[in-house]
Amino acid sequence: MPIYDYKCEDCGKTYDVFHKVREIKEDIVCPECSSTQHVRLISAASVGVKGSSKAESLPPCGDASCCGGVCGLN
Repeated sequence: MPIYDYKCEDCGKTYDVFHKVREIKEDIVCPECSSTQHVRLISAASVGVKGSSKAESLPPCGDASCCGGVCGLN
């Protein structure tokens, strides 16, 4: 089920909505003020990883120019 973030245009509250099949604009109601005026926000995707990490077997990236040091391999 996709999860979308919305922001109420009346009170400013941010809330999540679980959509079963498709978005029906009239069904989205702010839990704070019951307004139907909202804007859908862009949110980061959630990714799950299963199994062992291959990062331990990779060579260090040296000066961190490839990832800015985020990968933790240097």
